[in-house]
Amino acid sequence: MKHIDEYRDGNLARAMAATIAHEAMPDRHYQFMEFCGGHTHAMSRYGIEDLLPSNVQMVHGPGCPVCVLPIGRIDAAIALAMRPEVTLCTYADLMRVPASGGANLLKAKAAGADIRMVYSTLDALRIAEAEPDRQIVFFAIGFETTTPPTAHAITLARKRQLSNFSVFCNHVLTPPAMRAILVSPDTRAIRVDGFVGPSHVSTITGTSAYQSLAVEFAKPIVVAGFEPLDVVQAILMLVRQVNQGRCAVENQYSRLVTAQGNLIAQRATAEIFELRPSFAWRGLGELPHSALQLRDAYADLDAERRFAIDTLPAADNPACECGDVLRGLTKPAACALFGTLCSPDTPMGSCMVSPEGACAAHWSYGRFRDRARAGAGQVVR
Repeated sequence: MKHIDEYRDGNLARAMAATIAHEAMPDRHYQFMEFCGGHTHAMSRYGIEDLLPSNVQMVHGPGCPVCVLPIGRIDAAIALAMRPEVTLCTYADLMRVPASGGANLLKAKAAGADIRMVYSTLDALRIAEAEPDRQIVFFAIGFETTTPPTAHAITLARKRQLSNFSVFCNHVLTPPAMRAILVSPDTRAIRVDGFVGPSHVSTITGTSAYQSLAVEFAKPIVVAGFEPLDVVQAILMLVRQVNQGRCAVENQYSRLVTAQGNLIAQRATAEIFELRPSFAWRGLGELPHSALQLRDAYADLDAERRFAIDTLPAADNPACECGDVLRGLTKPAACALFGTLCSPDTPMGSCMVSPEGACAAHWSYGRFRDRARAGAGQVVR
């Protein structure tokens, strides 16, 4: 199929992998983090790691917005949905994310909460228009990619004077999470030689969003598409930057990403949202200026203010290693729960629930079955 098959050419992928093996210095170990869960999914699906030489290793990052959402926010959403006047609208991949005490949104729905799965923010708006006697709350989540549609929904709600619509905002930002990985005080923190930068996020932010990170931390960043040849080429570009001692932001995904990004989307987001002082991330903890909240001008459409939502800290399952997977400290198959108590049918952590989660990707494509478990969690510190 044109414009797809050419990005999945196995012969070309193997040729590029051979070039990586040839150019990678034999006395050096390269360790790159693919930030985005979409890249983790692509690597598992197409076996990209199997093509790489042993001294070029990929480490999974925190680039799955469902995975990094802390349990306390899910608990707050469940409490909100249990209110008799509220209809909570959410995307499907949030329904089974574990909350406190083994709860989740799906169980809350079974218990009588009015929780509805939607495909877009506009679906939630249509429900608000059709049911004016219900308080319709949209559970907004995602990185910079999904923030503009939420901003558009808020603009339309204001224009249509929908007093029964509001947003529970959980939009988070990519660069602060990358920074947190690089400045982690954890003594177990891994060494990251460079990043495969997110693709769809970068269509909104542009590659300029990562320029200060590359300069400050002297780390190369290559924004890449989601097709297998995109990812392999990005890894080759990172190897070459490391070999040449460069720390630049490069754009492999030039067919969709520009330096400045989508200015219209950026303006729409800036009109509606402002930075939160701090926000908790699963695995990364509290990160300053890493998430968005509605501006005061749109306070009437902010579910947190309308319903006085109080998010309380909640501990993760102590046996689940999602937090370590999100920080690149371990591989999914190294978790004692992986494939035993934890599977897509019985997820113990968010990384097994979301389609972009590293654990779900490893499970879906069975890559872990070809490797000895003893080596599954080894990374270079």
